[in-house]
Amino acid sequence: MRKNIHIVILSILFSIVLWVSITLSNDYYITYNFPLTLVDFPAGYASGVEIPKEISVKLKGKGWKLFGFNIGSRSYYRVSVGSGSGYKALNLATYMGENPWLSSDVEILNIQPKTININLEKTITKKLEIIPQLKLDFKSGYGLATSIKLLVDSVEVIGPKSVMNTLNSIPTKDIVLSSLDKVTQIEASLIDIEGVSYSVNRTIINLDVQKIVEKSIKDLNVAVLNVPSNRELVLLPNIITISVRGGIDVLGKLDRSQFIATVDYKEIVNDTLGSIIPNILLPDNTTLLFTQPERIQFVIKKY
Repeated sequence: MRKNIHIVILSILFSIVLWVSITLSNDYYITYNFPLTLVDFPAGYASGVEIPKEISVKLKGKGWKLFGFNIGSRSYYRVSVGSGSGYKALNLATYMGENPWLSSDVEILNIQPKTININLEKTITKKLEIIPQLKLDFKSGYGLATSIKLLVDSVEVIGPKSVMNTLNSIPTKDIVLSSLDKVTQIEASLIDIEGVSYSVNRTIINLDVQKIVEKSIKDLNVAVLNVPSNRELVLLPNIITISVRGGIDVLGKLDRSQFIATVDYKEIVNDTLGSIIPNILLPDNTTLLFTQPERIQFVIKKY
């Protein structure tokens, strides 16, 4: 009985193989999309005109041959730009000879679009700033403690003059990060621009994510600036309390000498309220929340 089962299975497999072989020997019509690429630019020239990323090709051929297009990565349909400069209309059907992977066993019935337009221009080079395109979301109580830093913050850009004249910086591709609660490093690719090439295609973005906390600096002396020699400025009071916000590691490394409060006599002379808001000089990467008191009264004595 078991021997019979084996024979039945082999018979079924042979039938399937025979059916597939006969089926794939028939002619079929099918439309494939192939990526399009321009090659063989004259030295020092490029085209900034947008071209289709893909072309649509209607094919006729034996099923087994057409089936091969479904296996592996898709081949690029290569179009040679050739010599000369300026605007050109390229008939895509004339470039089949440059794409030998479309064998003679397959008949090309139609290509869409039939032609593409390019504009060959001399290239120029610029060094441009890289601008990260980030959408960041943090866990509650966390945020950026310092500014965003890029390992490579500028790039040499080569492209046709008409395109380069429109570029002042190069953005990265969009990056979305959520629930951030620690220092994060992420690789970012530069956007693709038709006809443009870069000295580097990506950079590393460093995000200094820390817990955001508050810190109070009490009894901070308020310095008086630019007082004439025949005047004395008395502040009431002459000490204040300030509250600042920043990353926990940032604030932990600071001391009170890095926080400076001042009032300028020149500003006081123009005051009509009898009190003034002190100027607060903060260390980098900190934010002032409030001062107490908010305004300081003053008395000017003449000598």
